[in-house]
Parts: sequence; C-alpha cells; structure tokens
Amino acid sequence: MTMTLTTTRTTTRISSDWPCQVKTPGSYDWERSAAKWLRELVPARYASYPALIRHPVLLARHAQIQVQHEIRVARTALQTARADLPALGLPESVIEHTIKLYAAEVLQLQHIARSVRAVTQALVEHGHSR
Repeated sequence: MTMTLTTTRTTTRISSDWPCQVKTPGSYDWERSAAKWLRELVPARYASYPALIRHPVLLARHAQIQVQHEIRVARTALQTARADLPALGLPESVIEHTIKLYAAEVLQLQHIARSVRAVTQALVEHGHSR
C-alpha cells in the first residue's frame, strides 16, 4: 500500500515500509521523529556525535550501513548454525528454534533496511541534509 503526500516542496510516497515511529514527511517535527528512530538503529555512542546530530541524512546513511552489517551477521549465523551449534552441546530442539529465530531476524532486518531507505529518501527530498 502506498500513500502519496503532497507538501509545498515536493511529493513523497509513503510505502508500507514507512516506520510507524516516524511522522509523515512534511508534518510538524517529522525530522526529529526520524532522527530519534534512526538513532535507535545505531550503537549508542554514535548518537552523541555532533555531525550525526546536526545532519539527519548522515545519520540515516550510517543506519543503512549498520543494518546491512546486521543482516550479514544474521545470515552468517543462520548459514552456520546447523554445523556449529551441535558442537556446543545444544539439543536439536534448541538448534531448530535458533535457526527459526535467525531466519525471522533476517526478514525483520530486511524490513528495517527498507524503512531506513524510505526515511533517507524523504530526508533527501525534503532538503534536510543541512
């Protein structure tokens, strides 16, 4: 489902990937809600870096990189679980549950990555790279 929002500057398409924690582009304080959501996706120490605070689009770029890295980690964990986990003495039921957990995490992270791309695009379209 895609909704079109027209503002005085530009038109932004809001997709189903738009995070519910972020206000609609062009609405009051939407950039702040975007930055707050993006800060939650990066390690806490990055949230205090002045360049990332002043430039939400830079924060968005870093969040994209962070989430892509997390996807790679989750995929590696998924791909190696069946071979590596038995050596840890884990029961088969725990191994199967862990594999399902990793598979679900990959899907969730892919959704987050699409959401970050949507927010990044809106920040760029609305000229908030400052």
